[in-house]
Amino acid sequence: MNFMQSLRMAWLSVISNKMRSFLTMLGIIIGVFAVTVLVSIGQGATANITGQIQGLGSNMIAASVTSKSPVYISLSEVNHLQNANGLGTVAPLISSPSTAKSGTRTQSTTLEGTTPGYDTVRSLSVQDGRFLTQTDTDNRSAVAVIGTDVADALFGSRSVVGQTMQVQGRSFRIIGVLTHKGSSVTGSNDNRIIVPVTIAQRMLHQTQITSIMASSQTNDSVDQGVHTLETFLFRKTHSTKDYTIFSQSDLLSTLNTITGTLTAMLGALAGISLLVGGIGIMNIMLVSVTERTREIGIRKAIGAGRGNILIQFLIESILISLTGGVIGLIFGGIGTYIIGRFMKISLSISPGIALLALVFALTVGIVFGIYPANKASKMRPIDALRYE
Repeated sequence: MNFMQSLRMAWLSVISNKMRSFLTMLGIIIGVFAVTVLVSIGQGATANITGQIQGLGSNMIAASVTSKSPVYISLSEVNHLQNANGLGTVAPLISSPSTAKSGTRTQSTTLEGTTPGYDTVRSLSVQDGRFLTQTDTDNRSAVAVIGTDVADALFGSRSVVGQTMQVQGRSFRIIGVLTHKGSSVTGSNDNRIIVPVTIAQRMLHQTQITSIMASSQTNDSVDQGVHTLETFLFRKTHSTKDYTIFSQSDLLSTLNTITGTLTAMLGALAGISLLVGGIGIMNIMLVSVTERTREIGIRKAIGAGRGNILIQFLIESILISLTGGVIGLIFGGIGTYIIGRFMKISLSISPGIALLALVFALTVGIVFGIYPANKASKMRPIDALRYE
């Protein structure tokens, strides 16, 4: 008996007991469905958060003073860090929750005081108007660049550039509107008001700089840039406990470690259901061997060898497992699409996940089908023919 004949007989055996075959497949269907959906969610969430972190800025390095004692960092000292060892653009940052008002409209937002170059560090672009200039900083100009959320809340569909608004009782002329950027791990990137750091210091009664945002000169100089900032802040605070520094690459590395572990755990948990499905296949195949004992005896009596019997039952086990795997993969694709729409993130089953799920289903079919197939192949024809 050749392979195609064995495959045909296995298929006829499967479809002759449709309900039993379906119930046997159910464990594999659920297992493959769970593996594909959970791993796809893990990978999709990782890609989504990675995109948000990368959207924070290009090779960004953020430093903050956390000392309870006053630490005076002047604007000129921050400017001297420009293009220092490993550092590219450097910008100070002072921020505070604020309320903006225009006429009867108000918006709770974040006021950020900084200098030209902050847009480069944070990968911000202006869709209308312009960003801050050095002249704005030097003259303490009451000008502001606002996010799209602030623009929509205060002015609706009206032209924004040139309009005025009040922030904490001070009037500001709007000189630019940032391009919509969406949310990131730090919150909304569109609900912000950016003003010259010099006027923010006066408004917030804050003479010292507490945060520094910088970008490294190249992808390879991030560590060097971090070291430069560490040296500077240690000289100012005299303690490594009085400041924090993190880079974009640090965040990505931590994220990949956490999400990779979670994805592996989810996949392993889902894989348990595949093993349970495999046990179900073994159980049904053993029942099938018992039910078809006389058939096995007749086939052996007319010349079928051990290999023919073993291959037929093994193919039947693999066929059940792979069919369940394909059905589970189809439902997994549908489930992944629905969950992606619900979570509002891009989810898809990668070819690697699909191939892994099918290989796992194939392996389950072989591993849990080999014992029943081997048992069938070892039957003695005379004993099988006597079976009632």
